[in-house]
Amino acid sequence: MAALRLFASPRSAGRVVECAGRRFTVEEARPGVFAEIDVAFFAAGGPVTRALSADAIKTGCLVIDKSSAFRMDPAVPLVIPEINPEALRTHRGLIANPNCSTAVALMALWPLHRRFGLKRYFAATYQSVSGTGTEGVRELEAQVHAQARGEPLPRRVYPYQIAYNVIPQVDTFGANGYTGEETKMMQESRKILGLPNLPVSATCVRVPVMRAHSVALNAEFERPVSVEQARAAIAEFPGAELVDDPVHQRYPTPLDFSRRVACGVGRIRVDTALENGLALWVSGDNLWKGAALNALQNAEWMVREGLLRPKSALAAV
Repeated sequence: MAALRLFASPRSAGRVVECAGRRFTVEEARPGVFAEIDVAFFAAGGPVTRALSADAIKTGCLVIDKSSAFRMDPAVPLVIPEINPEALRTHRGLIANPNCSTAVALMALWPLHRRFGLKRYFAATYQSVSGTGTEGVRELEAQVHAQARGEPLPRRVYPYQIAYNVIPQVDTFGANGYTGEETKMMQESRKILGLPNLPVSATCVRVPVMRAHSVALNAEFERPVSVEQARAAIAEFPGAELVDDPVHQRYPTPLDFSRRVACGVGRIRVDTALENGLALWVSGDNLWKGAALNALQNAEWMVREGLLRPKSALAAV
């Protein structure tokens, strides 16, 4: 019978977590614990992945990593299963999960690329505070409550007040003025789409939304575009849900696509500044498709293809 084991830092070891009517005791993540593990989902940041992944891999444990530690390593597949699942066949024990904003944006861009041939894209993100972690969520909640009580607003996580505000910085700034998040969108899009020279320009913004990211996209294509064909391409794609009825004010919002498997795509229109261009909007759950769900989907695809089997079954062969 399949078993789930939870690992964390020594500080959390021994803690009991309840889920779906079951209780799990958290164990310490350290070298030597992966011998009986078939798949390990790493979600503790790059330093932990670098420290422990090699030990896991040498035992035959498949590592699916959420951090950015190995995303751009040419030997490590960076995979969204609706887009480039065949890359999973080339893994050497480690598979990288894309950045949350990249994953959400590409759920809209991939079906359009297949229809029209993507030439370049521009993105402005509207990223929820859950992308920062629990501390970001707590800070937004605390600031909203403090504002209602007329008290000073606490600020520790973000450089500016996040409640009733937007902050045009996600990650740290590089020498070229782009943040790490903006650079990730460019580099990861190129790798996942198989377009190594794809021009991408992004501005990533933190907004006072609890969960789910949204992205405004302006994309230029190689072939002539139409709104009707674009809508059809989105509607046919399993990773997206078309919500595009401007007459009745229907379009995706982060509230509507929180805890949803698919990403919502709407506001599709011919771009007025780009040749063969489309402007559109996409919302998707950064904790699901942008993180945990995508990792699980990669593992599920490998199971269906016979690429991932329990160590016990392999030993019996």
